[in-house]
Amino acid sequence: MAVDQSPMNKLITEHIDIWTSSVKTQSTSGRGSSKKLELYGVKKLRELILELAVRGKLVPQDPNDEPASVLLERIAKEKAQLVKEKKIKKSKKLPNISDEEKPFDLPNGWKWVRFPDVAHYGAGKTPATKNSLYWDETGIPWVSIADLNDKSTVSVSTKKVSDIAVEQVFKRAPIPAGTMLMSFKLTVGKASILNVDAFHNEAIISVFPYTGVLQSYLFKVLPSRANSGNKKNAIMGFTLNAESLSLLTIPLPPEAEQHRIVAKVDELMALCDQLEQQTEASIEAHQVLVTTLLDTLTNSADADELMQNWARISEHFDTLFTTEESIDQLKQTILQLAVMGKLVPQDPSDEPAAELLKRIAEEKAQLVKEKKIKKQKALPPISEDEKPFELPSGWEWCHLNSLTSEMDAGWSPACPPEASPNHETWGVLKTTAVQSMEYREYENKVLSPSKEPRPQYEVKNGDILITRAGPKNRVGVSCLVQTTRPKLMISDKIIRFHLIELGMSNNFVSLCLNAGATSEYLESAKSGMAESQMNISQDKLKMAPIPLPPIREQTLIVKKVEELIDLCDKLKLSLEKGKHAHFQFTDSVIEQAV
Repeated sequence: MAVDQSPMNKLITEHIDIWTSSVKTQSTSGRGSSKKLELYGVKKLRELILELAVRGKLVPQDPNDEPASVLLERIAKEKAQLVKEKKIKKSKKLPNISDEEKPFDLPNGWKWVRFPDVAHYGAGKTPATKNSLYWDETGIPWVSIADLNDKSTVSVSTKKVSDIAVEQVFKRAPIPAGTMLMSFKLTVGKASILNVDAFHNEAIISVFPYTGVLQSYLFKVLPSRANSGNKKNAIMGFTLNAESLSLLTIPLPPEAEQHRIVAKVDELMALCDQLEQQTEASIEAHQVLVTTLLDTLTNSADADELMQNWARISEHFDTLFTTEESIDQLKQTILQLAVMGKLVPQDPSDEPAAELLKRIAEEKAQLVKEKKIKKQKALPPISEDEKPFELPSGWEWCHLNSLTSEMDAGWSPACPPEASPNHETWGVLKTTAVQSMEYREYENKVLSPSKEPRPQYEVKNGDILITRAGPKNRVGVSCLVQTTRPKLMISDKIIRFHLIELGMSNNFVSLCLNAGATSEYLESAKSGMAESQMNISQDKLKMAPIPLPPIREQTLIVKKVEELIDLCDKLKLSLEKGKHAHFQFTDSVIEQAV
């Protein structure tokens, strides 16, 4: 990147590792969760550039520039003429700006001004939404906050108004293309430049700077100043009113310096864009590399080849697993290897899983005979074509149903939303209590005192829970309950089942539901008309394929998984501590620069 070596450019280039390595990960919960990377360093760098710009520290001052005070005198004459011509209304006299309202000192030639001193502006309107005569898909664009885009112009809008709305509601021509818009309600300071003639709603103002005040300067400065104004707390966010808008304070440089500031900000923001693109490309390349290398583990033909591939990866462990994403990929690979029979070696002296399945079938038949469980519908064995992959010697494919003694869904009575969960009252689990391989008993609603509890749905240790209804990424999520407090019931959006108690590992079956072929089956078994509301039936859950190892190997696999996942968690914790220190260092560099 060829740039000049002004102080700000040096700050960027000399600390380039700070800006490009400070990355935050934002993620959503549930199966199929997505992760969004935020380039924290570059974000803070952009904020610094704008902060230095409004403080007059981004470009040098020129004593030959006409001072802002002279510019304000010309603006006062322009305003008086516009009032005389009835193009704008005469504004009320604004109070002088006190020292308390000035957050920092300005350079010579600059002035603190109120918003109406440098621009006139007006809010829009919203025609009655239920009046179809006011709305026309082929009409004039009508801009809402959702249509605004901080980094570009507004060319399209979700809604358009009719000629009737123009005549009866707006009673004037549309706002011309090239006008600056800014939101001041609910989302304060979101700004865009209109690229088409349009109207806008009452949460947005159209801004018309006076001669000598650059729109491009206001576009960069006004949003942050708006957010420093006297905002009121509203139901859906914060808002400014007419008074607080008029009292906004803005640092006004000489006109010539405004041009220099805008040019420098644009140059530095372009540099930030390059840093962002390079960093994102580097992160993407790193993730592809990690994925490719981890795939060599799951594709290993046998234990010997797996060890060779692992040795190759372990040589570069410190450079490969440096992000939350890569550690999560490593975790998922560990689970995948576990359910494929590649994590621990097989022992030919172990009793094969086929014998275990025979004993389970006999035990179920006896329990049915004793009327302790209901007779289950027999499922056909998994055919060769249905087997996702070849299992190690001693393992067997089976349906989940063949391992369970019972399966049921719970109850969802009305629960008072204001009540707080406690140990004395009955509660009903929310679906968020079931996370991937994690049980959160505190995620529950208190049962209404008017409802009688149903103890048959009480959650107990050893229960395996799986969500059956809700948004797509929250369906088919499962966990094993290993510790829980009394008096908690499952809701009707949660399925619970128990395994036949013949030494089988609940942990291993729970692991299968969260990784590999079983997990993929659950994903494909979901149904529904929209991703926001899907479900999985008990019948489909019963058909889930389980790769079953001998009992002793189940125990060894679970132990190895716990050991390796613990290492991953420690690695992630160490990474988080390092990142936190990095963020603090980034903030420190920013503070020193200001």
